[in-house]
Amino acid sequence: MVNNLEQGFFGIGIQNGKTPENLGVLWRSAQNMGASFIFTIGNRYAKQACDTHKAVGAMPYFHYETFDDFFNNLPKGAMLVGVELDEKAVQLETFTHPKRCVYLLGAEDHGMSKIAIEKSHYLVKFKSELSLNVAVAGSIIMYDRQAKFSF
Repeated sequence: MVNNLEQGFFGIGIQNGKTPENLGVLWRSAQNMGASFIFTIGNRYAKQACDTHKAVGAMPYFHYETFDDFFNNLPKGAMLVGVELDEKAVQLETFTHPKRCVYLLGAEDHGMSKIAIEKSHYLVKFKSELSLNVAVAGSIIMYDRQAKFSF
């Protein structure tokens, strides 16, 4: 029998997502890539997302009013991985994904909040001069995780 803790898990979500379409696309990718849960932080489009594949019904969805509320409720043993164009961020190509983690993306227009950047256990970025669409960035992160792990 395989121990689920050895296998790991991940969740993915957006802080202050800009558009409902981006959330819907990210959730669809999360469902296809094996995410354990999805979440939103803030009120911008938390409850209005376009979810054509009904990911919210297929996996747990959490909403947090503030970053502190989210951070205080991270799953036990999970590392917070922020996806942000930041000088402290590691290139995705060389990043080793934690087995138990939560990926946090910021909105395209504002990125992650300062406190979210400071409290992230890891920061990763892409080889890109410009910010990527948040749903695309999240999909790339999940694909990279899937390609590097063979549970």
